[in-house]
Amino acid sequence: MEQKTPPRMKPLAAILFGSRWLQMPLYLGLIVAQAVYVFLFWKELAHLVQETPHLTEEKIMLVVLGLIDVVMISNLLIMVIVGGYETFVSRLGLEGHPDEPDWLSHVNANVLKVKLATAIIGISSIHLLKTFINAPNLDEKTLLWQVTIHMAFVLSAIGIAVIDKLMGHAIIDQKH
Repeated sequence: MEQKTPPRMKPLAAILFGSRWLQMPLYLGLIVAQAVYVFLFWKELAHLVQETPHLTEEKIMLVVLGLIDVVMISNLLIMVIVGGYETFVSRLGLEGHPDEPDWLSHVNANVLKVKLATAIIGISSIHLLKTFINAPNLDEKTLLWQVTIHMAFVLSAIGIAVIDKLMGHAIIDQKH
């Protein structure tokens, strides 16, 4: 396949457009954070396996929810790393690759925001479930704050989704 020569840009435009590559170290840093979460997952899983005979069902459930939480945060990191890079830095060129995520073909900043908000709600839900399981050991104020924060995430995600939908209709209306 023959590559097209990119159009020549004015120097200021080239600098501004090229500045998107300054995000590369940020995405590489998130990959390091992902590795930290992989380490944390295996450490917690080893702890669970070693301590299983001495743990109550409630404690096992809390550790398993912690593992799920780590996986969900890790999924969030992948969405930010891959989606953010694809949206803001450069195309990954994965078209036709058997492992290309379905959502990547139509990702943009708005889709990414909605996906991230949904993932944050999922993570918050796991934290809230852990809190409810551990409720007898917590004070009422902690429970109230966790529910309030979770509801703030839910309302924010709904707001982002509504705005995204309205903006989508506005763009469609402008095209017609």
